[in-house]
Amino acid sequence: MRSALRMVPGALLLIALPALALDRSGPGTALSADELSRRFAACTSCHGPQGRASPEGYLPRIAGKPAGYLYNQLRHFRDGRRAVPVMTWMVDRLPDAYLLEMAQYFAAQHPPYPRPQIVTLDAAARERGRLLVMTGDASRSLPACTACHGNAMLGAQPAIPGLLGLPQDYLNAQLGAWREGVRNAVAPDCMATIAKRLAPQDIAAITGWLASQPVPAGARAAAALPAEMPLECGGLAP
Repeated sequence: MRSALRMVPGALLLIALPALALDRSGPGTALSADELSRRFAACTSCHGPQGRASPEGYLPRIAGKPAGYLYNQLRHFRDGRRAVPVMTWMVDRLPDAYLLEMAQYFAAQHPPYPRPQIVTLDAAARERGRLLVMTGDASRSLPACTACHGNAMLGAQPAIPGLLGLPQDYLNAQLGAWREGVRNAVAPDCMATIAKRLAPQDIAAITGWLASQPVPAGARAAAALPAEMPLECGGLAP
């Protein structure tokens, strides 16, 4: 797993962080789109304009993710549930209202998705990944990824993230972090339960297949959670 801290463009952070740390207008203040983009320059310096990121490298796309998901993750960084020092450093003194405003801003951004990553997988691994994503494996109590993340795999409101348009390195790192207990969500932590049931070759197949899938133009997260979740998951509401 590669360190997110090593992947951060440090010079950009030194320029952008004052815009976040020294903003005195406070959450809830009516700001123009240009003013909001400047307020969150520290975010876009790493995650790209509008939070669009890139399918290459490590940093994830945050544009268009459900606001509840983004808000939960910002709180997890601040409160130590997710161990990414640069993210904790950026948000550790920000109140909930500010984090929610940040989450809502990026949730409303919908720039086009780039072309998917080119991932080298043999035919057997590619099919293994597709089956685990689309149908799961009942013999190991592994639900399909689509059972929670939606048939389009772009997440569901209010707090389930999309899986497409993310770099394979990032997907590997997150499943690995859950599997090893480094990343923790609100109990019951359904993703930790699932990740611990996955073998390393399962993770490689799943992430390789997901990273290589195109995203249809105009696609969005589902409007609501699935009618019946396969596992009980904490923290699904902001």
